[in-house]
Amino acid sequence: MGSKNVRKIQEVIHGGDGWNKCWEQGLTPWDIGRPTPVLVDLLEKGGLPKGRALVPGCGTLFSSLPNANCFKFLLGDFFSWRPTELFDLIFDYTFFCAIEPSMRPAWASQVRDMLKPDGELITLMFPIGDCEGGPPYNVSLDTYEEVLHPMGFRAISVEDNELAIGPRKAFLRPGMLSAVQKH
Repeated sequence: MGSKNVRKIQEVIHGGDGWNKCWEQGLTPWDIGRPTPVLVDLLEKGGLPKGRALVPGCGTLFSSLPNANCFKFLLGDFFSWRPTELFDLIFDYTFFCAIEPSMRPAWASQVRDMLKPDGELITLMFPIGDCEGGPPYNVSLDTYEEVLHPMGFRAISVEDNELAIGPRKAFLRPGMLSAVQKH
């Protein structure tokens, strides 16, 4: 998804009906119709924490998959939802860049409040530095750190995402940030 596609998405979102119009017009380069390769790789290598996981803004729902009974899909407001149990893992996959920058501290607070004390946040970062406005909005490692550090998170890994899918390789150094809360 190059800057031309980013601008097209922004035009559709701001033209009325927002994200719904993007889905109707098929302007969903973030939704690849299957698990992202980096998540599959982490799972196969045992690099994901065991237990409950949350993927906010997960996109289309695949209730017909053979293991669909292992998943629960919820439609709701991420910022006001209060889960009955905390999570071992939150996997943010382009959700952060879709929210208004003024909401990012609330995102970090909500992530902190939904994770177990030793829980882990994994977020795929797709630095967008050449676009005005949003969504998607400009992001960088500093953008994440500005909101996560005050919440008690520390980075345990920041690495290039060699498994980024084609449309995302157009971005400068798509990466992955793993962070954990202080114990």
